[in-house]
Amino acid sequence: MITHPSRHCAVELQALPSRIGQVRRIVSAQLRYWHMDSLIDRASLGVTELLSNVHRHALPDKTCTVEIELLLDRLKVSVRDHDPRLPVVADASPLATCGRGLAMVAAMSESWGAVPDGASGKIVWFTLPTPAAAAAPAWDRRPRITAGEPADHRFAEVALVERTTGDRHSERAPPRSAVPAGRPRIAERSAG
Repeated sequence: MITHPSRHCAVELQALPSRIGQVRRIVSAQLRYWHMDSLIDRASLGVTELLSNVHRHALPDKTCTVEIELLLDRLKVSVRDHDPRLPVVADASPLATCGRGLAMVAAMSESWGAVPDGASGKIVWFTLPTPAAAAAPAWDRRPRITAGEPADHRFAEVALVERTTGDRHSERAPPRSAVPAGRPRIAERSAG
């Protein structure tokens, strides 16, 4: 069952050096909005490398579409252009000033790839794993206190539950440990 719908953002642009910085800011702002701040640096680096490749290599034009999609457990970033030639990871020499872009994308991402897009283009993409805490943001949960054993009122069970909103279903988290409501006990050490 899907408890969080996928989220999607797309930007169409000319892959020119002056526009790459703007797209980085758009990606950063969108990830902040989705509470995925920890992915901003890697997503921005990856999208910069993919757009730089479109600028350097894509023919007949530099028009492309950047898409970011937040799925349940990963962020997918893709760039679609109108050049059907698939990219190749180059073996750059240690002194080379370029040619390491796709190798960097491969190193910093969970997975990446390139696929033909119809007869006249391709999509180059990469994924990043999302933090586990992002599945249920703290602002979307509230503590709930339930009664423990009726015979002993010194203990209470605390569980985190999600509110029911829109298309999400409420799910009760497993109970945390029971905590004494009275004075804490200190363990005694024997002197033997």
